[in-house]
Amino acid sequence: MVIRMSYYLISVSNKENLNLCVKYSMAGFTNSLAGFWTYQEIDVGDYISFLYGARVHNLYRVMRKEAYRDAENLPPWKPITFRSGRTYSFPFRLYLKQERALNEPMVREEFSYVAENLLLRGGYRKTHFQGDTITFYNVSSMGEVFNGKTEELKIEGETFIPRIFFNKGKNTPPERFHFSELILQSLLKKYIMRGGVLKKILEIFSLKGEVKDFEVLGEKALPEGHVDILIKRKHPNAFSERVVIEVKTGKAGPSDRLQLEGYLRELGNECRGGILIGKNFSKKLFSDSLKKIVLMRYYFEDISLDGEYSFEELLKSIRLEVIR
Repeated sequence: MVIRMSYYLISVSNKENLNLCVKYSMAGFTNSLAGFWTYQEIDVGDYISFLYGARVHNLYRVMRKEAYRDAENLPPWKPITFRSGRTYSFPFRLYLKQERALNEPMVREEFSYVAENLLLRGGYRKTHFQGDTITFYNVSSMGEVFNGKTEELKIEGETFIPRIFFNKGKNTPPERFHFSELILQSLLKKYIMRGGVLKKILEIFSLKGEVKDFEVLGEKALPEGHVDILIKRKHPNAFSERVVIEVKTGKAGPSDRLQLEGYLRELGNECRGGILIGKNFSKKLFSDSLKKIVLMRYYFEDISLDGEYSFEELLKSIRLEVIR
């Protein structure tokens, strides 16, 4: 099993919320699918910075994660109401340890990987942006080591483990969410990172080097769209080889193949190929010529579609197999 840390920039909506995040060394995410997705994406041991006003604030390590019931009554964030009339609280929390103090503009070249995603994805509407290893190394030398203390916020609230269901029904956030493509992307990214699947993928595309030489990243933005999962070499050495992955919860078809082919063309010769992952596949995909594209089917072992499961339970059960 290979377990690696990741680095994320967390988008903060306003200055007041940023000040609360910094004051208590805590990040909070709303009772929405996007909030749940962010909470599941980021693991204990990962590193984060806050992103607000086109500036990157501080470097933290994630020490603990908790989901709280009745979050609308818990400090430090007040519920927010959008123009749609929907009101959101912040049940999903990350407890952080500040490692470095920094306040750097996003226009620095060192943030180019994240800045490109930020521009192509339409700004701060996305909850989080994953940085690559080079970005993390750069941030780790910015500012200065933090030797101060942050105020501890003790929360006396009931915690819970969010559940994911498959069959038809209503979402009841923050405790129950219907299985979706965002959830599947996170499951597959972590599965590839933790298991021997990455080694198999490197062999399929004749990529030289060991598993530790590559990283698995989520949602890379391109002018053609955004790649669901990107595998790339951590430290390019003359070449920056990549593999792109497109994920579908249901049946993948010719339009998905064309989309993936567009990503391959845009990334050029350094992109060694693409993987189309789906629950099943259109018959037409088996009659077409699939240059540089591999088909993989995902499935769950010992999972009933009538049941409800935690993210970790699904992660232990998810599997991939090469179809073509």
